[in-house]
Amino acid sequence: MACHVRKNDLVEVIAGDHKGERGKVLKVLPKEQLVWVQGLNMVFRHVRPSRRNPQGGRLQKEAAIHISNVLPVDEKAGKSGKGSRVRFELEKDASGKVVAKHRVSVGGTRLSQLSRKKSEV
Repeated sequence: MACHVRKNDLVEVIAGDHKGERGKVLKVLPKEQLVWVQGLNMVFRHVRPSRRNPQGGRLQKEAAIHISNVLPVDEKAGKSGKGSRVRFELEKDASGKVVAKHRVSVGGTRLSQLSRKKSEV
């Protein structure tokens, strides 16, 4: 099944400690249903000194949020735009073959194209 959230989407958290906050998606793991959002759900990681981090100490990083707790925000609606549910539309040619698949917000705005048209290949 296709995922309603993709990398670089602007999302709004709809449940949990960060409810109502927005951020950009850094990483998505669809099989595990996890998403990392920039600046949200920050945790400390205690790291030993290494070549990469000679000092060691505590690093603050984003932790995963379950994918059901975020909704993509329609950027065309501006700051007033709330998170919107997503549906998937199939674009068919005259013979009925599927040529493209699109992610569309319930408001009707196309968010992204998931598969290319045959003519673009």
